[in-house]
Amino acid sequence: MTHTTTTYRLLLLFWMLLLPAGFLRSQDGDDVLGRMIHLSKEKNTVYRLLDKVSDQTGLLFIYDSKLIDNEKTVRIPDGDYTIRQAIYRITGDEQLNLRVIGNHILISPPQNKIPVAAPDTIPGEETNVHFVVKGILLDRQTNDPIEAGTVGVLNTSIGSITNANGEFRLTLPDSLRTSTLYFSHLGYEPREVAASLLTEQNSTIALEAKVIPIQEVVVRIVNPLRLLRDMQENIRKNYPQSPAYLTTFYREGIERKSQFVGLTEAVFKVYKSGYKQNPSPDQIKLLKMRRIISQREKDTLIARMKSGIGASLHLDLIKEMPDFLLANENIEEYTYASTDITVIDNRLANVVYFEQKENVRSPLYRGELYIDSENNALLRARFEINPKYIKQTVGMLVEKKSRNLKITPQRVTYTVTYKPYNGQYYINHVRGDLYFKIKRRKQLFGTFPLHTWFEMVTCKVDTDQVSRFTRNEALPTRTVFAETEFTYDEKFWGNFNVIPPEERLNDAIGKISSKIEETEE
Repeated sequence: MTHTTTTYRLLLLFWMLLLPAGFLRSQDGDDVLGRMIHLSKEKNTVYRLLDKVSDQTGLLFIYDSKLIDNEKTVRIPDGDYTIRQAIYRITGDEQLNLRVIGNHILISPPQNKIPVAAPDTIPGEETNVHFVVKGILLDRQTNDPIEAGTVGVLNTSIGSITNANGEFRLTLPDSLRTSTLYFSHLGYEPREVAASLLTEQNSTIALEAKVIPIQEVVVRIVNPLRLLRDMQENIRKNYPQSPAYLTTFYREGIERKSQFVGLTEAVFKVYKSGYKQNPSPDQIKLLKMRRIISQREKDTLIARMKSGIGASLHLDLIKEMPDFLLANENIEEYTYASTDITVIDNRLANVVYFEQKENVRSPLYRGELYIDSENNALLRARFEINPKYIKQTVGMLVEKKSRNLKITPQRVTYTVTYKPYNGQYYINHVRGDLYFKIKRRKQLFGTFPLHTWFEMVTCKVDTDQVSRFTRNEALPTRTVFAETEFTYDEKFWGNFNVIPPEERLNDAIGKISSKIEETEE
């Protein structure tokens, strides 16, 4: 055999081995869409049937949820279909445009039906400076919305989270139009999608649950006290020692008898001091805010909870370490157990459960800590005041109330997450939910439930030229924020990233009055 013949055969074999990869990367996608798959006879929703196509092909779908009704039920006959035929049969629309990009199939309206998108800029501002990506994040198996899922631009600090309905919205500078977006949540495989695929539509993104093999769990179970010690010893390595500016979105709300009463939202610039011994206090500067109050409830809501802004700063657990993280110092008060292993942003995390000991009678905490199994960083914490002793915490939670009210705490829960940027972890999301029972004195049937909540999400991190705010710039964090003075502004959020209001809040906002404030830097 000649050297030329051998080389030719090796090249031919190499080309044949690469064929499947090239096949899936066909520029126009026609070859991919022409692949044959088999679908069994079935009656199911559009979402479920498209998911079956994904199972067979490894291709994931992106489409506008207003274009395709996920919950519509259709019947599919048993048979062999091309991928294109299967999609048309399931959706019932053969006019749809189908494009294969990487491992995604983009479904879009026919060219002659593509709507002209309204500009995403503020009136009077320069056009084509920003663009918007929005949609909903779902569990691929259950079709349920994923709440508090992370949405961001890969390799940047820009991002936000999904709301309780799984909805997200990011306003991005035009320079990021060719960037990659990532979507993730505790226990799911993260997913990356080109930003260009998500513009000018309300996209549906599904995440696959990540299953950890039982062998992995058994092998990695470790001493929980050792995990906490390692976490503390690696704080200087994992968390920034220098200050940074965080652009954050904050909101706090009140619900009375499950009815919306008030909502206050704001964009803050936070001076976040470094994670070192005796750090200077964090500061907050108000950039924008709006308050939405039910006029019907305005005079009757006479209980004010303690500031959610101050709580959002104090819940930076690494900076203001609570007793349950100081395991060596509080071993007499808490018990700890290493209970599980899970995945956060494609990294394994050990789960440590803690609760106060039976002989401790004061109101302490119980919950779960998620610690990176490799670098020992605290990634997430979910905890609550021990329900057994929660009635003792009124003074800790209530700022002021009417003498005619008796307030009894029912449940108080907190969630805190951290996210890496440039090799170090920054506070990402803080949320608190406080449930009370309110009773009017001297009234037999005057009892009603009250739910107050607050959350803050980091949308951007800046580390250049960081300095403390002046006294006039800094917002007092002990203030009950819903009582902050403000003036009306019609533009409102502009190009700031925010958490979209949930459907029930949107409905309520449409029925009550609102006022809006903008404060320029």
